[in-house]
Amino acid sequence: MKHVSRKAVCLHFEVHQPFRLKSYRFFDLGHDHYYYDDYANESIMQRIAARCYIPANKILLDLIRKHKGKFKVAFSISGLALDQFSLYTPEVIDSFRQLAATGSVEFLAETNSHSLASLKSREEFEKQVNQHTQKMKDLLGVEPTAIRNTEMIYSDQIGAWMADMGFRVTLTEGAKHVLGWKSPNFVYCNSINPRLKVLLRNFVLSDDIAFRFSNRDWCEWPLTASKYAGWISQLASSGEVVNIFIDYETFGEHHRSESGIMDFLAHFPGAVLKSTPFVFMTPTEVADHFQPIAPVQVPSPISWADEERDLTAWLGNELQTAAFEKLYDLSERINTCAGEELKKDWVYLQSSDHFYYMCTKFFSDGAVHAYFNPYETPYDAFMNYMNILSDFELRINREAPCSEEFNIARRMKEAARDKDFLIENLQRELDQLRKKVRKPVPAKKKPVAKKAAVAKKVPAKKAAAAKKVPALKKAAVKRTAGKQVNKK
Repeated sequence: MKHVSRKAVCLHFEVHQPFRLKSYRFFDLGHDHYYYDDYANESIMQRIAARCYIPANKILLDLIRKHKGKFKVAFSISGLALDQFSLYTPEVIDSFRQLAATGSVEFLAETNSHSLASLKSREEFEKQVNQHTQKMKDLLGVEPTAIRNTEMIYSDQIGAWMADMGFRVTLTEGAKHVLGWKSPNFVYCNSINPRLKVLLRNFVLSDDIAFRFSNRDWCEWPLTASKYAGWISQLASSGEVVNIFIDYETFGEHHRSESGIMDFLAHFPGAVLKSTPFVFMTPTEVADHFQPIAPVQVPSPISWADEERDLTAWLGNELQTAAFEKLYDLSERINTCAGEELKKDWVYLQSSDHFYYMCTKFFSDGAVHAYFNPYETPYDAFMNYMNILSDFELRINREAPCSEEFNIARRMKEAARDKDFLIENLQRELDQLRKKVRKPVPAKKKPVAKKAAVAKKVPAKKAAAAKKVPALKKAAVKRTAGKQVNKK
């Protein structure tokens, strides 16, 4: 494997738009089987295409031609986004085809539904990745060799599955609690199967663009391409690869063009190539050119969401867990159904966004969740989704009725979950009660000292008593002998 001394910038964009569901207020359970708000989906997609996808793709194409292939970029486009492009904005598909034809853009594989399947079923995860790979071939004419899971969810086990599927490199978050003192600016490998290279997001530099670009209260505002390139250049002595992974909607949608974000994109590659020792590489090129310095240990799944970089954005409360379990309880039975409409709905109902809308985190990341959420409250999102899921289950029951054995197994599983839930609640109540009842007893140092002194004296008294016992016995013997002599 060839090793290069030059440094690399890996620029990756996520492209994803979920299907909006119809409101339960206008949903007739058991009779209305069309779940999607077509008006909202079409208007949102056309708006974002006009603000972001079309103009940003044109800028990228011009940059690739201007820099004669020295500028490179990578995309992860969800299967749901590709479906919506095909339905509402086919010109976006054409613009991505033009980018693919340059040879300077890499397209990554992911789950077709942008789902949480990797947290539930290896079989469902691999099935969705294969579906997405086929969709990329059909629509863009590319076959991915790199993979990025939904929302960069990754663990040692998930990475091993990716390696078994033949992928060479994956992308995930450079989470502090995983890296510790180590830097995200190197290539790592999967701890179970080292054949899979792992690229870790530099979240500071990534979030400078994604979240802080338009913030006038930020001490670094305004962010210019030359300033940003200067920050990258400073990392040349302490790393090999700078991974900048952000939402593509950052350009024009999250930050409007009036903020200067499009100008930043247009000048950023030139600033890096001119004033830094870094070159642009795609994820597969990085994996080919750099050796991993160590395996990265990720025993529990991480993601790029929120401050915690964990799964709580999607599975952090009881609403989300209940909806998630109910959805995947249907996975075995949906495989026995032949209806195309049912299978299409199964794809769309697995989108991770449905669980994201149920998030009840109102602290440091509350504003982010509110921005993306079409519902007034997480409880509205839960009710809406569960109503639709109930109707979906009724349709499955009509096409593939449950066997008695399956019903019993399902009831046993639900009973076990209810039992665990009850035990957890009771344990929580018991812990709270104990905290109220228990009163801390102040430590008394003096009594402890007295006890210690008494403890020291006890052996001395026992020793003195032990010495007196033989003397008393001797005196008793003498008195007894004297009495016997007198008698005689």
